[in-house]
Amino acid sequence: MPFVKVVKNKAYFKRFQVKFRRRREGKTDYRARKRLITQDRNKYNSPKYRLVVRLSNRHCICQIVYSEITGDKVMAHASSAEMPRYGLTVGLKNYAACYCTGLLVARRLLKELGLDEIYEGNLTGEDEEDDDYEYSPEVISTSYNKRTYYVEELNDDKNPFHALLDIGIQTTSTGARIFGALKGAVDGGLDVPHSEKRFPGYDRDAKEYDADVHKERIFGEHVAEYMRYLIEEDAAKYATQFAEYVAAEIEVDDIEELYQETHAKIREDPAKAAKKPFEGDKSFKRTAKLTYDERKARVEAKRAELNASDEEEEEDEEEEEDEE
Repeated sequence: MPFVKVVKNKAYFKRFQVKFRRRREGKTDYRARKRLITQDRNKYNSPKYRLVVRLSNRHCICQIVYSEITGDKVMAHASSAEMPRYGLTVGLKNYAACYCTGLLVARRLLKELGLDEIYEGNLTGEDEEDDDYEYSPEVISTSYNKRTYYVEELNDDKNPFHALLDIGIQTTSTGARIFGALKGAVDGGLDVPHSEKRFPGYDRDAKEYDADVHKERIFGEHVAEYMRYLIEEDAAKYATQFAEYVAAEIEVDDIEELYQETHAKIREDPAKAAKKPFEGDKSFKRTAKLTYDERKARVEAKRAELNASDEEEEEDEEEEEDEE
């Protein structure tokens, strides 16, 4: 019989170290996380802020987070589930909805910090001061003191809020929805380092960026184009796949205007909705706990009842014997 080397011997298992729980579950990329949260020692206790973007089966979630030894702290949170407040009730996980969510978390954070009027970001609608203004999703940056800021103009007194994109374990493919949330946050006034290489419309072979393709995605034109295709080719499939659009009476030509109105409403009031007071079933009342004396009296009453029933049975048996 040939010699077989035992690789996983006793020494291997004695020295085996179990990986972190979230690594075992495949939830956290600790190599990326270390680089996102580790701060230089000479910067003392100033944290690194992250723009965390996560996608579920139904919604897009954006948060501004910083890390401490005790755990992560959330400064601002926004979800596409909040979009019905701003008039968007359908398509809450597509590219355009992710853009709206990123815009919401950016405006909400800057309003809490008092930077919302200093850094307004990139407007997607009409500009009151400039009649010829037209939105363009080109990457905007400003260089100052050997550093690049991804905002249109720097303020003399206050720097923009700087954050790093945290995408978790999601794939960074060109045109992914996570970059829609990134673009929304940047247009909302945050300073998030990025380039156009992962935006829709970028051609890797030609190394060219078509901003019009990206603009169409932001305003949901790709959804409208598919709606037009289904209306012509398969009306039955359109009625089932876009049933919520039909119920909300959203026409194909209204989608761009719908997203523009949503962006404007987000900028008007980015604050969190007031919490609704809990209204439970007030008719239900829990039985009061008995005191020691009440419990003792209850036991005595039960004992007396049992004794009385035993006496009655004995009397009945005696009467039956006397009759016999």
